[in-house]
Amino acid sequence: MDMEISHETTHKQHQTNQDTSNIGQPHESLYLVLPYLPLFELLAMGQVCKSFMDALNNDILPWLNIVVEDKVPRSRVSDEILMKILRRRWVGLELHIPHCMGLTPEGIIKAVTTLNQHNVTLKTLKINGISNITKEHLQTLHSLLNTYDTSSIDLEICPKCDEPRMVYDCPLETCDRKWTTGGCRGCKFCVLRCEECGKCVGFDDDDNEAACEDMLCEDCWIKLPKCDFCNKPYCNKHAYKQCVIPGSSHFICEASYMTIDEI
Repeated sequence: MDMEISHETTHKQHQTNQDTSNIGQPHESLYLVLPYLPLFELLAMGQVCKSFMDALNNDILPWLNIVVEDKVPRSRVSDEILMKILRRRWVGLELHIPHCMGLTPEGIIKAVTTLNQHNVTLKTLKINGISNITKEHLQTLHSLLNTYDTSSIDLEICPKCDEPRMVYDCPLETCDRKWTTGGCRGCKFCVLRCEECGKCVGFDDDDNEAACEDMLCEDCWIKLPKCDFCNKPYCNKHAYKQCVIPGSSHFICEASYMTIDEI
């Protein structure tokens, strides 16, 4: 009888010790989530506990692509933070850091140089919106990537203003301006384009006025739903500004709403 009690007590103590050893440890399923987390959530997870920190330091899968998403406050990304990320076991396929105002061209060049020193092959680099990038910076980055393929970096030299910017081609094969002197290839400051389809538009398209500040071609203007008050459409990028009329599928634009409110 005493032996049975002693055996049962020992079994319970062993089970308790096992349970105690697992206290504070993340559930195994959480590790499967790490490769799918956005950048800053990934960095935050590394500060939760040592297990997550070790997992992120030793696993290359979460660091295959470094992408700063639109919803992230991009001022948080600095040269120092970028280098901290790249010091991890990063094999580097994509580095997308557009509009990160805390970054400098020199910091980006240093980051790409660091990747080269570790034999990392960077496939795409997105840096549109980084301040003070010059033609010399762009040439250096192309040299570091060992390619002059324009698709590897989202910036190139605009053939019209000779500045490093995102350059677009008109997607319309029958565009008459393509075959004129200078053509219609250029950055958004040199060639006006429809926000919806990317087709180049001219100053004679003023009749296709939108409720937002973006340009629209005639075809896209006709297709988009219009404000019930001013008969102007929003492009899809700014459709969230529509003021929905209660009990109706129609809307009015912000400017019309303010006008009606004043009346």
